[in-house]
Amino acid sequence: MKLIGTNRLGLLPRRVHDAIAEQNAEAEILIAAVQVGIVLVFLGVYAIAPKSFPPEATFQPVPWVLGAYLAVTSVRLALAIARRLPEWLLAASVVIDMSLLLTLIFSFHVQYMQPPGFYLKAPTLLAVFIFIALRALRFESRYVILAGAIAALGWAGLALYALLSPGHEVTRDFARYIMSNDVLIGAEVEKILMIVLVTAILAVAIVRARRLLVSSVVDSIAARDLSRFFAPEVAERIRQAEQPLMAGEGEARTAAILSVDIRGFTPLSTELAPDALMQLLAEYQARVVPVIRAQGGSIDKFLGDGILASFGCVRASRTYAADALAAVEALVAAVDRWNEERHAAGERPIRVNCAVSSGRVIFGAVGDDSRLEYTVIGDPVNLSAKLEKHNKEEGARALCDAATWELALRQGYVSPRPCEHRPRRMVSGVREPLDLVVLG
Repeated sequence: MKLIGTNRLGLLPRRVHDAIAEQNAEAEILIAAVQVGIVLVFLGVYAIAPKSFPPEATFQPVPWVLGAYLAVTSVRLALAIARRLPEWLLAASVVIDMSLLLTLIFSFHVQYMQPPGFYLKAPTLLAVFIFIALRALRFESRYVILAGAIAALGWAGLALYALLSPGHEVTRDFARYIMSNDVLIGAEVEKILMIVLVTAILAVAIVRARRLLVSSVVDSIAARDLSRFFAPEVAERIRQAEQPLMAGEGEARTAAILSVDIRGFTPLSTELAPDALMQLLAEYQARVVPVIRAQGGSIDKFLGDGILASFGCVRASRTYAADALAAVEALVAAVDRWNEERHAAGERPIRVNCAVSSGRVIFGAVGDDSRLEYTVIGDPVNLSAKLEKHNKEEGARALCDAATWELALRQGYVSPRPCEHRPRRMVSGVREPLDLVVLG
């Protein structure tokens, strides 16, 4: 591990660079807004504070410099908000900001009618650190380094000008330096050294922060993509796990299982071109999946045209059976609307079968160390799949076993339409006859 952080700045995808650029754009808006606020505060303080310069002084640079700084910063804020701030202008603004501050400090000896050594005592130098620190709000160390370099070189230039000015005196007495306009070379070197050290520390901190930002952006994008491959609830479960997930871990749940399938999909797939087939599946899933999720269901997996969903597995629920039957009702209505659209477009209708079963299941991770998959296992899963196929035998679109129906009623489910009970039906793959309920 490197002292300044693990390097993940290699060949990153474009979307990672775009996400980091957006973070920097927002940071630039914050920097400019803070600077506008600072200059407004200083203007207010200057307007109400008693003036400390001689009454006969005609040169008053503070309002002019603050006004120019406010104008430059306001333009930069507007460009930052509009996302039209080019890098060259950003670098130029750093130079302009620091140059205006140093020019203001330089003008003090003229305003107060003193030798140049006078401005070396100005506490306004502390504002240099504000300008450098503000650049640290952006995740790019080069602007901190630029601000620090301009400040260090600028102060060195001011100190040199004071040394070369006529009538100056160099002293080694710190007390005399403080109480006069004499120049103490060691003091100016120390100021420059402090500027350089603060700049270096902030630059290293930004390099570390940027690498953490890159890591965060990469992980955030990965998590967002993860949510597309897993149900959002499963993705959230993976993100919040305190320990790495391992194969073989599972939890017992009492849940409802919903199976959905397109009837006659196999012959249909031989008739359609590959692109048309995939487009059909995309349209089908785009209508079915939101309906299932809206009722609290979690998509376990897609199997071609088949969809397996669970209710009460990822998150425990007291109304899992009622939610599953409500999802069936909403799903049937969504498919009817889709077929109306297809009929209007001159396309054949699509028949969708559904089935619900409930009971004790195991929900957990299966696979090996190289690839894991969250899934649900148990008799209700198998029965749901068999009932879905049995729809054709019953001439129905949706079925559930009577036990699930009665459970859903106890959980508060109210069917929007009468449902037909069909007792003692033999279902392929099931040994004993079942009491079934035709839904939808």
